[in-house]
Amino acid sequence: MIEYQKFGADGGQIATPSWVRDAVFYQIFPDRFARSVHVSKPGGLETWDSDPTTHGYKGGDLLGVVEHLDDLQDLGITALYFNPIFQSASNHRYHTHDYYQVDPLLGGNAAFDILLRSCHERGMRVVLDGVFNHASRGFFQFNDVLENGEGSPYRDWFRISHYPFNAYDHDQPPGYDSWVGLHALPNLNTDNPEVREYIMRVGEHWVREGIDGWRLDVPFEIRTPGFWAEFRDRIKAIDPEAYIVGEVWGDSRQWLQGDQFDAVMNYLFTEAALAFAGRDHVIENPGEERSYSPWPGIDATDYAGKIERLLGLYDWNVNLVQMNLLDSHDTARALTLFGGDRRSLELAMLLMIAFPGAPTIYYGDEIGVDGGLPDRWARKTYPWEHRDRWDLELRSIYQRLIAARRSTAALRIGTYQTLHASTDLYVAERRHGGESFVLAINTGDRDESWALPVGQTVSREPVVTVGDLPAIDRNRITVSGRSGSVLRQGDPA
Repeated sequence: MIEYQKFGADGGQIATPSWVRDAVFYQIFPDRFARSVHVSKPGGLETWDSDPTTHGYKGGDLLGVVEHLDDLQDLGITALYFNPIFQSASNHRYHTHDYYQVDPLLGGNAAFDILLRSCHERGMRVVLDGVFNHASRGFFQFNDVLENGEGSPYRDWFRISHYPFNAYDHDQPPGYDSWVGLHALPNLNTDNPEVREYIMRVGEHWVREGIDGWRLDVPFEIRTPGFWAEFRDRIKAIDPEAYIVGEVWGDSRQWLQGDQFDAVMNYLFTEAALAFAGRDHVIENPGEERSYSPWPGIDATDYAGKIERLLGLYDWNVNLVQMNLLDSHDTARALTLFGGDRRSLELAMLLMIAFPGAPTIYYGDEIGVDGGLPDRWARKTYPWEHRDRWDLELRSIYQRLIAARRSTAALRIGTYQTLHASTDLYVAERRHGGESFVLAINTGDRDESWALPVGQTVSREPVVTVGDLPAIDRNRITVSGRSGSVLRQGDPA
């Protein structure tokens, strides 16, 4: 039997950015989100509505984002996380050429200045993707080594096993350390003090320019002792409220002790939430394998056990700023993982808005954009010109769920306690400042009931509901199959 615990009652000891606790993030893949006529483009772009390809560009840009900030605010978004925006020769821009220049296809540094100012004027935060483990063949220092071999002053910026090395023949090993053996992605030698200082200064530069934080790509690949501790110290010296979130998919305790990252992308939550919300709807293999597996589905007891073990891993202040998500550019979209079943997605979103940490929405999920793996299918363009393709009912549900979280402090920073878990029904409580709310969610097909402790009651009008309204008879709550609600405790039943 699971021993249900209460989290957060004693607060936390680790300092984390206060604004993240109240944030609702929206992840934007810049080439695919929106394209502005005010950013000049070269020829050769793919048609916006055509199927995504591995190497082709659609031409999305940062001014296109600015032109749709009203839409994002209407949804309830308060913070943006961007996949890489720096100069690159790839549509995803993880092949960085210049860490100080925003890609010209995105509008360059001038467009980013407009974006950052426009977001901050609206009270929206901006977090950038920091790709510091590897660079690219187009990175100036690596290009110098390509041209000059052992004569290059930058030869020690990389780990090269022999000269001449092989940067282009993919049938042969590259001859230098590269990310997962890809010739296009030479790893940076962070043991070299010059490289270490270069990355530190890049991180500092953009924080001084006004960004609100860094999402760090595969940071576990950098094993140089003290590297991330120094990065944190230098970033926080400029802005103590800067958010540092690492892309770590599993147990992240070694990075979340208050000396390195504030949070991680919380794929452990993702896996549990998808498996419980989707149950039999979760498909086994949407394409490529990833290091998380929401298949097969799990019941409420398993979900309770997984998320309580997860919450128990970290300091409470860390839990409050975890980047919670249902999908990303690295996964199949949640709707596709659910075999197109929208109710599963709605229930997963309900779990996320009621869970400690910052909800993060991958662009287009709110209108039913789908896509599996390989990666390009999860990176479709946003159909701005085809609103007839939008699932407006789904968007309205997202809106209501986000609004409920933003209007209810307990759902953002309150303590978290599992009250009940049976096969299909999961019940949890969030409590803060004298207010208490109950999440009751049934992912099975039949009605399920649960009795509140004697003397406790809940409002007959839920704060927010997915599916059917619950039935309330004195202190007994009955939740219909595949439905869920957040209810206020203490009101007359």
